[in-house]
Amino acid sequence: MSQAIYQTGSVRLGDLQLESGSHLSSVELAYEMAGKASGPVILVCHALTGSHLSIGTEDRPGWWRGLIGPSAYIDTNEFLIVTFNVLGGCDGSTGPSSINPVTGAPYRMTFPELTVRDMVNAQFKGLEKLGISSLEAVIGGSLGGMQALEWGLLYPSFVKKVFLLAGTPYFSDYGIAFNAIGKTAIISDPGWRGGHYEEPAAVNGLKVARMAGMVTYRSGELFEKRFQRTKASDSLYQVESYLLYQGEKLAGRFDPNSYLYLMAAMNSHDIRKGRGGWREAAAQFRPELTAIGYTHDLIYPPEVIREFCGLVSLSAFYEIQTLFGHDGFLTEFEKWGHYISGHLEK
Repeated sequence: MSQAIYQTGSVRLGDLQLESGSHLSSVELAYEMAGKASGPVILVCHALTGSHLSIGTEDRPGWWRGLIGPSAYIDTNEFLIVTFNVLGGCDGSTGPSSINPVTGAPYRMTFPELTVRDMVNAQFKGLEKLGISSLEAVIGGSLGGMQALEWGLLYPSFVKKVFLLAGTPYFSDYGIAFNAIGKTAIISDPGWRGGHYEEPAAVNGLKVARMAGMVTYRSGELFEKRFQRTKASDSLYQVESYLLYQGEKLAGRFDPNSYLYLMAAMNSHDIRKGRGGWREAAAQFRPELTAIGYTHDLIYPPEVIREFCGLVSLSAFYEIQTLFGHDGFLTEFEKWGHYISGHLEK
């Protein structure tokens, strides 16, 4: 039996040319690698505020630990799982809070513009550095789903299967609108100081951005059932307390400038760019595509995902009934995890 491994670290990519034409020097990506050392490799792509710790440990569980693990839907007894902290992130990968090797100071808002394709190109170089020459599958939700789609188009001979969860072939105007609220909250905050804040947690605008985002991640019906207009105190409703808590929690661990750059990358996501229309892009899609949409998802409507799947020659689409809306890809694995394992077993 092949040895099971668990390790975290960083891989040095050297210089990286971006889609904008800019260059980044001394690029690093933080990664997590876990599972069967000699098994087929699955790349996991994380969402906006995720990290490379998709599995984690008993003491520090990862954000997809219920989906991935020994004998889980993505079985670490059978597969080797690799997750990178995305380029532009703030959990060990090169991003706005990293030191610019030219100036010796943090990049902050001088960091170059990023796209989803830049993230994927960086991950490809990272896999090469790790000695990985092919992927059994790429899987991701939300921003991670955008990356998974671009993997299928940028490197169609490198990956066999793509799993798209709660992600669409382009980012909607509705999604851009909510990102605009988050962006405005951050850059209007006096504590942001043009990106030169003293401490990330001092940027109250990031907390407001997170609160606005949380409203889109789950359905109104779920909010009603959970909070039922109950009070946390004489002056505060439970739903207000919940949103305030979520804002504080994110501000304690995430870089506001990274949040801005990753939102901008999401806004620019459109697989049609440089490829013609949807049909032209779909015609270029070679890996097997399995896509899952979640009811009540405001930003990534299931009907848009279904429409794109209908244009891809080798594809399957599933719609999951859930009150969790967009957050469906992070919860209730018993409703949809078997679709993942079933297509992996093919």
